[in-house]
Amino acid sequence: MEVKGKRVLVVGLGKSGVASALFLESRGARVTVSDAKSEDQLRDEIPALLDRGITVETGKHGERTFRDQELIVVSPGVPSEVGPLEHARRLGIPVIGEIELTARFLQGKIVAITGSNGKTTTTTLTGEIIASGGRKTLVGGNIGTPAITFVEHSSPDTWVVLEISSFQLESIETFRPHISAVLNVTPDHLDRHGSMENYVAAKARIFENQTAEDYAVLNADNEITRRLASGLKPQVLWFSRRHAVERGAFVRDDAIVFRAGGEVEIMPLSEIALKGAHNVENVLAAVAIGMAAGVEPSAIRRAVKDFRAVEHRLEYVATLRGVEYYNDSKATNVDATIKALESFSANIHLILGGKDKGSDYGVLIPLIAGRVKRVYTIGAAAAKIESQIGKSTPVISAQTLESAVRKAADQAVAGDIVLLAPACASFDQFPSYEHRGRVFKELVRSLAALQSGAPSGGGR
Repeated sequence: MEVKGKRVLVVGLGKSGVASALFLESRGARVTVSDAKSEDQLRDEIPALLDRGITVETGKHGERTFRDQELIVVSPGVPSEVGPLEHARRLGIPVIGEIELTARFLQGKIVAITGSNGKTTTTTLTGEIIASGGRKTLVGGNIGTPAITFVEHSSPDTWVVLEISSFQLESIETFRPHISAVLNVTPDHLDRHGSMENYVAAKARIFENQTAEDYAVLNADNEITRRLASGLKPQVLWFSRRHAVERGAFVRDDAIVFRAGGEVEIMPLSEIALKGAHNVENVLAAVAIGMAAGVEPSAIRRAVKDFRAVEHRLEYVATLRGVEYYNDSKATNVDATIKALESFSANIHLILGGKDKGSDYGVLIPLIAGRVKRVYTIGAAAAKIESQIGKSTPVISAQTLESAVRKAADQAVAGDIVLLAPACASFDQFPSYEHRGRVFKELVRSLAALQSGAPSGGGR
């Protein structure tokens, strides 16, 4: 793709939008950026853009701004049906996303991992596995480092491991991973996609440009991912925690086994440091990807054995007066919260809430009834959550995360667990789930300072 001298508009100034604008300017494009947020809200992003001669439009999406472009690059947080975008398409202006822009320039082999839950852990672990095999490896995408920033560091022998969201997949055209993976599909982002059918279709786009030379890694234990295998061009590898598969990774006799023609035992489950059955599934997926990438089993075992929890994913924070605190801020949907709850047997003080994504919180009731002492609600979804689960457990309206942590600490006794697993997006009170998780950890550390005689890591 030649962008030199072209008028290019970048819509949305999140991380990937800013990175795309700077990349395009470096390639000689005449770049404009547009974001509906105010200038004050974008004060941290604007200076770097202005320093590079990029035109910045804030507070609106001007119709003329969109009409006068030769290419539009859309950030994943911007819905594809925004009026000015639809008008631009009718005028014949190409509209693509940052991942598609990346695909036009990136060298090397792409591993693309998507799913409703487990993406970040699996992506990070997969990067460690491939790197342990001696390959030049770059890891990013939807987990902090925009994919477009890898272009300048890529070469034909690079492996680029990307977490990919359904929002990013909506706007692909030529994006082709050598290895794709769909870890699971459960209800999520229905406020954006409108229906489960649309959400599944967005996830399935990850396969559309793959060929018989490529691989698709799928969860044999998830009904929707099993259906996605029908008619695929890439070679399918399965992973399963529950039964043996013909080709792929599975658990047998408390060990991970990989089968593709022959069989090889990768490692015992006891060597996995990650907490929770769902993380066994994440490891299985990463093992299957590693084997497809040609990494030696011994290198895979070493990488998995050394791997620890990713920040904000069932992350242990501290033990105060015998109460354990866990940060699972990345649990931004109901299914992720279910997996978090399944990781503990009982005595949980659960912090729920944030921006609702069209979720049904009632499905949490069986687990809450058996494992949760109290629920503390925060944010915009609090009333909906209480209306759906309030009859199954005591619900305390905390409104803010600070209040929830304080109230949970007051109620919890030695042997209890305080768990942030909100089942909601963060955007009502926090700019990101990462920020929400960091605030939670800071609150716990402040609590430790207040609890004289019971420092973090101690008990009574």
